[in-house]
Amino acid sequence: MGMPFRCSVPRFGLLSPLAGRVGLKAEPGDAVPGQWGVSAMKTLFSNLDGMFFRCLVDDEWTLISVSPGCRELTGHAARDMVGNPRLSLESLTHPEDRAAVRGTILAALDTGTHYRIEYRIICRDGEEKWVLERGTGLRDEAGRKVLDGYLEDITDRVQAQIQLAETELRYRSIFENSVIGMFQSSESGRYLAANQALATLYGYPTPESLISSLADIATGLYVDPCRREDFKRLIQLDGRVSDFESEVVCRDGRRIWISENAHAVCAPDGGLLYYEGTVEDITERHRYQSVLQHQATHDPLTGLPNRNLLQDRLQQAVQLARRQNSKVVLAFVDLDNFKVINDSLGHAAGDQLLIEIAGRLRQSLRGIDTVARYGGDEFVLIIGEQVSSDATRQLLERLLASVQAPLILEGHALRINCSIGVSVYPDDASDLDGLLRVADVAMYHAKKTGKGQYYFYTRDLNQVAQERFVLENALQRAIECHELTVVYQPKTDATGRVRGFEALVRWNSAGQGLVTPDRFIPLAEETGQILAIGEQVLYAACRAAANWPLVDGEALGVAVNLSARQLKEQGLPAMVADALAASGLPPACLELEITESMIMGDVEHTIRVLRSIKALGVRIAVDDFGTGYSSLSYLQRLPIDTLKIDRSFVSGCDRGGKAMAIPRAIIFLGKSLDLHIVAEGVETEAERDALAGCGCTEFQGYLFARPMQHAAVDAYLRSIPG
Repeated sequence: MGMPFRCSVPRFGLLSPLAGRVGLKAEPGDAVPGQWGVSAMKTLFSNLDGMFFRCLVDDEWTLISVSPGCRELTGHAARDMVGNPRLSLESLTHPEDRAAVRGTILAALDTGTHYRIEYRIICRDGEEKWVLERGTGLRDEAGRKVLDGYLEDITDRVQAQIQLAETELRYRSIFENSVIGMFQSSESGRYLAANQALATLYGYPTPESLISSLADIATGLYVDPCRREDFKRLIQLDGRVSDFESEVVCRDGRRIWISENAHAVCAPDGGLLYYEGTVEDITERHRYQSVLQHQATHDPLTGLPNRNLLQDRLQQAVQLARRQNSKVVLAFVDLDNFKVINDSLGHAAGDQLLIEIAGRLRQSLRGIDTVARYGGDEFVLIIGEQVSSDATRQLLERLLASVQAPLILEGHALRINCSIGVSVYPDDASDLDGLLRVADVAMYHAKKTGKGQYYFYTRDLNQVAQERFVLENALQRAIECHELTVVYQPKTDATGRVRGFEALVRWNSAGQGLVTPDRFIPLAEETGQILAIGEQVLYAACRAAANWPLVDGEALGVAVNLSARQLKEQGLPAMVADALAASGLPPACLELEITESMIMGDVEHTIRVLRSIKALGVRIAVDDFGTGYSSLSYLQRLPIDTLKIDRSFVSGCDRGGKAMAIPRAIIFLGKSLDLHIVAEGVETEAERDALAGCGCTEFQGYLFARPMQHAAVDAYLRSIPG
């Protein structure tokens, strides 16, 4: 069966005047227009970007005629292409496309239809171009099978399509192979597209199973269904969401935390098409953040809330109290003598004690109450819904009993006491700082008046706290302005011969008058001001002693008290050496006194420091011996030279019997260890004689002299007979 051909050319055929220029001829039966029509056709063909052609249906698609647009399209002139097998359409077609082009055209010819095909041609300069060829088959006036067609340059369009396809391919590859979950979802809450990473994240085998299984993201995915509305609301406001964190439920029931970054994709008219974004698993990060948050708000040792969380807990209790017309109690708890236990049994035992006390406090309160570790051995309790003082007192009694219950620590049976200061919202203050401040005042008063008890804040206590604040500031000014003075009390032997002096600090304040040591020394110890006071006293005493006259050809010594704070300072030995060097006082003339309770701190540290001081040639004395809790075994290890019997054992010792038992034992112990014995607070000759009879060799007290100014020492020494 032969190929059917159309037997006529288009209405605007290839006319003879144009054929005269490009080799085209009119078809029989064509309506030949007048001169105006021929001119119009010439103009049309000349201005078209593409190329009209007629070619034979042969192996080469040999050109019979071609329009002037061929030069712009192929680079060849029309006269060179017509009838030239080397420039036929077959030769111009890219070799890889020739078979497809021929097959398409022949198929159209078989069915008698128009054809349309895109392919590549090779231009005169070797450039490849994409063309769109449209045409149809017919027979010319000679009865030959020919094609009439039109070639249009579509290179730009095809390249744009190729680039778009490549971009889409790259996006598809990224979408499908990304390790980060990617999605498109509808406004109604269904996934329109998802990649494998997202399916795997949520526990689904394929994206298709994820899309088909989750009919509603809000209720089927989010733990909190409201998160989907939050997601949509934020996108509506800003067009996108960033780091949108939510907890979701996976297919297997696991809960994970995710972070979504998404934006809205809109149609040209602004209408929403879908949401598009990424999903990242942040479960580990969220867990780590939770750990950090817990660490920031809880004590690592006891697990209790710390002071950072107190404000929030108090605010919650206050809000509830306002609604219920009740009160909130804040209790400031301070363990009594914790430092002694911590230093004697070690820090590990101290930590274990704090953990035990924290547990007892927690068990004594309700779940709605708060127990917080405020720092060191201090705890703060926030107790809400208190409607009567009697109920609060019963609770505090229960707390005290719980803390005081016996416990075993490092093999030691112990009983722990605590002092509790209590403030009440809204009676005493309306905020945390205020409640803490007045509760601290009450706690300080409870500790001062006997420990192991609780005390409610009162207005009178505020006056005490104010006076303490004023005293602290005045003491600081006294240190800076050198208001403190050093007085000296002699130490003598049994015959009244002076052996040395003890340096004592006194304060005659410009604003406070004479302030006794029992008022400002404990305050200075607590605030740390004792370090500056101790340094001033040490240097002043060394300078004074260096200028005292000889007694019976021997230099007099001076004893200076060390504070517990000073003993902890790493630079203490160096400061002692500097004071000796600056004053010129021989080291053997300086004696440093420590109290027995100071020994029971960090014993190993105390021994190291005292040995360093002893290496300078300085003497060491233990003051107030018998009043502390030191182990006698430490006396053998400590580099001490002197024991001082506390005045509480000296007073009335002349009565003998039990009154003399402890002084006699101390003297015997000291002599056994080859230590020098000094009795302080001797006020009668009978006391002196009784102590001397037991072997005490040195005495100090009002019987011999009251403390005196440095300027009075020379006159005092001259007044002594002998």
